[in-house]
Amino acid sequence: QAPLWEMGAGGAFIDFPHYRGSDERQTYVLPMPYLIYRGDILKIDRHRVRGLLYESDKAELDVSVNGSVPVTNNGARQGMPDLDPTLEIGPAINVRLHETEGKQAQLELRLPLRYIIGSDFTYLRGVGWMFQPQLNLDVQNVFNQAGWNLGMAVGPLYADSRYSEYFYGVDAAYARIDRPAYSASVGYAGTQFVAALTKRFPKYWVSGFVKWDTLRGASFENRPLVQDRQFATTGFAITWIF
Repeated sequence: QAPLWEMGAGGAFIDFPHYRGSDERQTYVLPMPYLIYRGDILKIDRHRVRGLLYESDKAELDVSVNGSVPVTNNGARQGMPDLDPTLEIGPAINVRLHETEGKQAQLELRLPLRYIIGSDFTYLRGVGWMFQPQLNLDVQNVFNQAGWNLGMAVGPLYADSRYSEYFYGVDAAYARIDRPAYSASVGYAGTQFVAALTKRFPKYWVSGFVKWDTLRGASFENRPLVQDRQFATTGFAITWIF
């Protein structure tokens, strides 16, 4: 009996590194839209946007989206070109591994394969591919607290050479004594763990999350543009529902 769509607006605070491996950080305070759409194919909820292409009792095929913000005035990249924002998009197979009675808890294996596009909004260019298998656990009414929902995901990242080159490569023209030339290769690109806690009240919705990231063992771990091998991203949002 839920409505087809819901809409609201609020604000969000997020603090994160310039790029994965940077020891410099940036903080944004941004407007935060709240949109839920429960269509047969397109589904938008508080966790993700899904273009549902196929669904069965155990698996579904949808569209996975991610991205990064532009990077300017970064100390490790001094004298190098800025990094444009990127959009990651591609198919994802989600396999339901376990579901409790009443759907209070769900465990999924998610297998997204995304193509990365870089742009400064005057051009588009391919930046490579990313594969990010994840175990995802969603628990409703966590700790027996009605309306509090917990989501957790963990998994490695694998990237092709173009993606690693975009963020961590150093052309000979930009090489220095403390930043030797480096041409990146395909391979393991670190591991991420994300936890988010949300609560829907009658007239507003709150959410907080933390993402822990490690680059230990990554193919580019010991390269000059990697200044921090373990780091966290945090955020908080509140929206009022119209």
